[in-house]
Amino acid sequence: MQVLLLKSKIHRARVTAANVEYEGSLAIDQELMDKVGLLPYEKILCGNMANGARWETYAIPAPRGSRAIVLNGAVAHLGKPGDQLTIMSYSWVDKAKARRWKPRVIVLGAHNEILDERGV
Repeated sequence: MQVLLLKSKIHRARVTAANVEYEGSLAIDQELMDKVGLLPYEKILCGNMANGARWETYAIPAPRGSRAIVLNGAVAHLGKPGDQLTIMSYSWVDKAKARRWKPRVIVLGAHNEILDERGV
């Protein structure tokens, strides 16, 4: 049997821009994606801490070191620059390994700098 567990989390990511004209997705600084093991086009679940909105989309890399977190397409209506997001991905894990599973988590500061990391 397998269980669905948290794989990656970027906590308190601040939205830096919103572009309703883009096709869709969430652009995330490539350095942050690498730190938590997110792949380009991987499915993610996002929660906006400012307004409670939640949505699924996919991650696309923003330039490494840019600290960009950009709402694209329809989700640009669900937040604005300065809002804090929790960005999560999940993975199926064998139940035998689930008890020892540790997700890769980073907590960001006001300028999307890494303040804390776990499981990385």
